[in-house]
Amino acid sequence: MTSLRPLTRRVALVVATAACALGLAACGSSDRSGDGSPAKPTASPSARVPSGGHNAADVAFAKGMIPHHRQAVEMAGLAATRASSPQVKEFAAQIKKAQTPEIRTLSGWLTAWHEPVPAQMPGMDHSAHADMPGMQGMEEMAALKKKSGRDFDRSFLEMMVGHHRGAVTMARAEQDKGAYGRAKTLAADIIRNQSAEITRMNKLLGKG
Repeated sequence: MTSLRPLTRRVALVVATAACALGLAACGSSDRSGDGSPAKPTASPSARVPSGGHNAADVAFAKGMIPHHRQAVEMAGLAATRASSPQVKEFAAQIKKAQTPEIRTLSGWLTAWHEPVPAQMPGMDHSAHADMPGMQGMEEMAALKKKSGRDFDRSFLEMMVGHHRGAVTMARAEQDKGAYGRAKTLAADIIRNQSAEITRMNKLLGKG
């Protein structure tokens, strides 16, 4: 009877050789490209750098627009008890509703960029930002606070027209020099919305 031992050894040798060949092929496919050169590592989706970086103009836009919006919200807050025109009161409420969440958005961007958020000044003190377009001084704000009725309505609208024009100027600078997509989109919204509001306020003032 023929022994099966030599045949068994040969089968085992063939299997081992095939397994080794497969292992080497697998190793080679992970370390080499199709032309035999070292393969470049593939980054995982989580390791890829996100698009939409920001620049210094974006930071300046956020840092400037936050106190600018804060003053507009303060002015609008006075209208609830001092304005006589329902249209002025409604307009002021819309300003607060629109600009308050924008302040939160701008603050969130600065925090994400590891930049300081402008501090909230006590009272109506915005003297640190007096050089920004459209910002009202403490004297103007104090005078507005003392007014009521139709006198308040006219002063509020006139001051807010100038304030809005300043915001549009700042937003156009962001459109020209900014890099962060969401900031440029917000700037476009400010230009469109506040330009329309300027037209509306001038009509209420009898200038449109």
